[in-house]
Amino acid sequence: MAKQTWKPGTMLSPLPPALISSGDTEHPNVMTAAWTGIICSDPVITYVSLRPSRYTHELISANKEFVINLPTWKMAEAVDMVGVKSGRDTDKFALTGLTAEAATQVKAPQIAECPVSIECKVLEIRPFGTHDMFLAEVLAVNVDEQYIDETGALDLEKAGLLAYAHGFYYTLGRKIGKFGFSVEKKKKQPAAAPAVSTLIKADKKFAKVRTVEETFVENGVEVITRKPKFKKPERKGEGRFAGNNRSLGKRSAGDKAKKFADKRTKTTSYEGKPYQKRADGSFKRGLRNR
Repeated sequence: MAKQTWKPGTMLSPLPPALISSGDTEHPNVMTAAWTGIICSDPVITYVSLRPSRYTHELISANKEFVINLPTWKMAEAVDMVGVKSGRDTDKFALTGLTAEAATQVKAPQIAECPVSIECKVLEIRPFGTHDMFLAEVLAVNVDEQYIDETGALDLEKAGLLAYAHGFYYTLGRKIGKFGFSVEKKKKQPAAAPAVSTLIKADKKFAKVRTVEETFVENGVEVITRKPKFKKPERKGEGRFAGNNRSLGKRSAGDKAKKFADKRTKTTSYEGKPYQKRADGSFKRGLRNR
């Protein structure tokens, strides 16, 4: 398969179109930012990259706190709206109907409608060309209880998180595996007891031919075998060789007489039909003399 080579670009997608909330509960602000992710797992370090011209950049630089909120696909319109409007002259929470809710560890608000809200404390600000990277430590993660399954884990499929790629919003697909499933040892299934079932089907044309089907489990694999079964129908009475007058399958004179007792003898008689000569010289078969 041939590949084209493009100039450097922001092709690492999809990413979460995260709602970055800043300020405080009295003067909250929110914007959409896709340039966010994880830097380290212990301690948990994250980041968000913002243009210096953004109002959110100004608030986070002053307060050194922010919250990363993960939206659902149902919030796509609100996510897009807060990404194109500026908080300097617009109350985005009033505009979109989003709810600013107090966080647990930082003054910046979390968004009540988002299933996941990550509270962050800024450690360092690094300038990189068009964007500045805000490196931050994660202080707390708040998860909506309705998206927690019976094992206590976040059910991402149920949450329906939103994704962003190259200027478009997408919904996430279904779960197809977990980390390490490619090398995970398969659990051995307990051997099932051999199940044998016999189905006898009479042949439509010959009543004596029957098919026997046997099903059993061998080494965890179901095996089905079929073979013809020939069985002659039994005679009426006690059996073929039963009776005092029969021995080794030979019938006695009495048996033979009994066998033909009910049968009528058919007698036939035939008398030839003479030919009669016609007046024209031909012959015609005449009637039988009676």
